[in-house]
Amino acid sequence: MPDPRTRLPECHEGPEAAKRFDEGLRRILSVPRSTLMRRERAYKKKSASNPNRRGPKPKIKPLA
Repeated sequence: MPDPRTRLPECHEGPEAAKRFDEGLRRILSVPRSTLMRRERAYKKKSASNPNRRGPKPKIKPLA
């Protein structure tokens, strides 16, 4: 149970905030999955080619 002295945040945006949220969400969800996967592959390829990247390095597959 929250402390009764804790004030809850007030909504200063008004009803147009919900409309903006819905519009933005519909715009994001309207992008096809194939486009998202293509963008993800391009990003991973670009980030993998950076020799100074931080974190674990990907395993290199041996030539068969």
